[in-house]
Amino acid sequence: MRAVLSKTPGGPETLVVEDVLDPTPKTGEVIIEVKAVGINYPDTLIIEDKYQFRPERPFSPGAEVAGVVEAVGEGVKGVRKGDRVIAVPGWGGLVERLAVRAETVIPIPDAMSFEEAAALIMTYGTSYYALKDRAQLKAGETLLVLGAAGGVGAAAVELGKAMGAKVVAAASTNDKVEFALELGADNGLIYPSGPMDKAAQKALSGEFKLATGRDGADVVYDAVGGDYADPALRAMDWNGRYLVVGFPAGIPSLPLNLTLLKSVSVIGVFWGAAVMRDPKAHAANMVELMQMYADGKIRPRVSKTFPLEKSGEAIKALGDRQALGKIVVTVES
Repeated sequence: MRAVLSKTPGGPETLVVEDVLDPTPKTGEVIIEVKAVGINYPDTLIIEDKYQFRPERPFSPGAEVAGVVEAVGEGVKGVRKGDRVIAVPGWGGLVERLAVRAETVIPIPDAMSFEEAAALIMTYGTSYYALKDRAQLKAGETLLVLGAAGGVGAAAVELGKAMGAKVVAAASTNDKVEFALELGADNGLIYPSGPMDKAAQKALSGEFKLATGRDGADVVYDAVGGDYADPALRAMDWNGRYLVVGFPAGIPSLPLNLTLLKSVSVIGVFWGAAVMRDPKAHAANMVELMQMYADGKIRPRVSKTFPLEKSGEAIKALGDRQALGKIVVTVES
């Protein structure tokens, strides 16, 4: 079978496509014939050895897949050959066939395409865990989303609305803000691209405060980091919750005196580790997300697809922050 492999640390240009042996199911495993692979920000990091996990090389990136169960190992119950399923292996997904533990697969609703399915779990799973479990977002509160047009940001916009919040979407271009407004955001603003000096950060904080209302944001969903973190923190309301989700703009240094003066909580969001530590809570969240999908409250937006041979281009497009919603690699066997 064909597989996209990382053999040496580096950017998307270092990835190669090679033929490797087909997997066979061990006890408790199923083989998925992969149809679509969601590309996520960790894919840009893991191939450069900058992610929390460092798999042994050669390995394939690709953290979430959708496809059809092709074979079932001994001892597997509840999953059958021919089932349409989603899996989140963490890496290894940019292949034609993938072995995963049977208990980790999630059925795909009949109305959901493989492309949508591959764009659902990591982004909506991360954002729902962040907003529901970590921030405990309440109806009527104000949510400021940084990076509101990317995968997790777009999911946060939709979920925030579904949970009854007022959602303010912040992004780097007018097209991205318009996209977030189409997703249901109540208000939006464009923030400057690139590094900011103190004056620019102060001005941006004022814009955040104006957009979120007199009291500021109750919850900040920060999937950007960098120089945007300080202005967002300064624009928060008393007892606000600041969600640390990602750092494509760099790891910020927050002024902790402000957390004291505003009684703000800074909350880390590490969804992958949370899934492993509390699989029952994760399963419950997945049931709720699938119901939201069935009710039409959320809908994964796939902005662009790439064939397996161009997986490196897909990862580069995400790393260059070109995506509106999700980028998906499609696999033709």
